Amino acid sequence: MTERKPPGVSFESYVDKQIRDAEARGEFENLPGAGQPVPAVTETQYDELWWIKRKMAREGVSVLPPALALRKEAEDTLEAAGAAPSEAAVRRLIEPLNAKIRDMMFKPPPGPPLGLKPYDVEEIVQRWRARRAD
Repeated sequence: MTERKPPGVSFESYVDKQIRDAEARGEFENLPGAGQPVPAVTETQYDELWWIKRKMAREGVSVLPPALALRKEAEDTLEAAGAAPSEAAVRRLIEPLNAKIRDMMFKPPPGPPLGLKPYDVEEIVQRWRARRAD
């Protein structure tokens, strides 16, 4: 941390001197992003939530509306069911998914429509058997 501004010296000249001294020591060399435009300035329209979006992207966080999140979960669950080691495992995967789908069908959340209906567990088990037989 820097020392306090001496009395009698204007704030502007004190700050300018600190910047000049830091430049002379090379403290501004090789900074990340040097010579590149500031990302928020290059955007065509100002978005007051830009910093939140950038933080979420940096952290790998994604927020989907509940219906889209359930669609993604259904896709992942069906893929996992295809690789399940047994019929019982397929049933353990699909039955909770169906419960979530039914719940969302009867209490629709805000956002886009779900567009899913409960899966036929027996049909998925038959497809699983067929893939295992090949």
